[in-house]
Amino acid sequence: MAINEQHKDHLNYEELAKLQEEKLQKAVRYACTSSPFYKSLFEQDGISPENIKNRDDFARIPFTTKNDLREAYPYGMAAVPLEKILRIHASSGTTGKPIVAGYTRYDLDCWANAVARICAMAGATQKDIAQVSFGYGLFTGGFGLHYGLERLGATVVPFSSGNTDRQLSLMKDFQTTILVSTPSFALYMAEAAADLGYDPKGFNLKLGLFGGEPCSKAMREDIEEKWGLSATINYGLTEVIGPGIAGECPAKAGMHILEDAYHPEIIDPDTGRVLPDGSTGELVLTPLFKEGFPVLRYRTCDITRLVGEKCACGRTIRRMDYITGRSDDMIIIKGVNVFPSQVEEVLAGFREVSPHYRLVLHKKKGSIKDLEVQVELIPEGFTDRYRELEALEGRIRQSLRSILSMGPRVTLMEPKSLERTTGKAKRIVEKEE
Repeated sequence: MAINEQHKDHLNYEELAKLQEEKLQKAVRYACTSSPFYKSLFEQDGISPENIKNRDDFARIPFTTKNDLREAYPYGMAAVPLEKILRIHASSGTTGKPIVAGYTRYDLDCWANAVARICAMAGATQKDIAQVSFGYGLFTGGFGLHYGLERLGATVVPFSSGNTDRQLSLMKDFQTTILVSTPSFALYMAEAAADLGYDPKGFNLKLGLFGGEPCSKAMREDIEEKWGLSATINYGLTEVIGPGIAGECPAKAGMHILEDAYHPEIIDPDTGRVLPDGSTGELVLTPLFKEGFPVLRYRTCDITRLVGEKCACGRTIRRMDYITGRSDDMIIIKGVNVFPSQVEEVLAGFREVSPHYRLVLHKKKGSIKDLEVQVELIPEGFTDRYRELEALEGRIRQSLRSILSMGPRVTLMEPKSLERTTGKAKRIVEKEE
């Protein structure tokens, strides 16, 4: 049970290092002998599992990338006969073939335990009633949080996404204490509640378990102010397992990685060199328990750093800092590198605008010629005085220029004019001219 595994969050460095190296050796041997993909990879690179004895040796193993997993579609990463796969999840596949993840009974059990530990870390208990507003389907978020919360002993309301009016009605009737959703959908539900005449703070919510998309400090504060709950962020991705990799404790000083279940590395995204603790780079993850579709050294493309200092909560497992961008999400405009997270950080400094924004890439013959930042005003910030709007637009443009080293177009949008979604918010759109 997950509750019995929480002592691993407090292991001393020597105990954790020994446990992790034992599991790393086992994971490498298993992948090499059971997975045709890794068996071929090891043979091509002349690597023997017997020579991988510690974390330094482990760094000799080639990375696994998103393209590797796409090329293995649908079952090329399987290490067991398909009759032992009890469930299949997959990514959206919006930019190519979807990434497929297969789970054995053992995988599902380990996954539920991991998610339960993340939920308990955030403050969830068996006395809570949790409403899961992630979509149920190939996306790992809905089922991952569902079974993790059940493993913890909480009562689960598996509503899924959509039908916001009924969501809110049942949330009130069932006295839901935990909301599970994307941060953007939590904000949308708060807006919908106010439109229906509800006071969001009048609900029984005390905790939010949010994931599936980045959440800025300003967005978190907005969610907490509107709902009157404690908003926590958790991290996961389909390629590794789903949710249940890392999550926040009440200190909210980064997300604790379950290091007995996952081996994290930070690398230089350009050279692939492993960087020391405290360095910012690309996160590489290896799940130490996967049986159905094992993965070694997966390049997540997420930019972060590992924090080794002991947390105020007393846990000794390391934390990963909040994601600042993605190595594959960088936009190059007129020779300047731009990350969406930089734009979000700037907009958070303006009280007249909402957390909702959109980046429009104006392209000509396939090349990006200009960036337009569409910024949604809050009702209190909306005015029909042209000069005031023009001045605000100019201040935002100047702030963006100082951070991005280039001046994008800024378009102020009316309140609630940008599209709301029940899942991940779509921040970037392309427009061919």
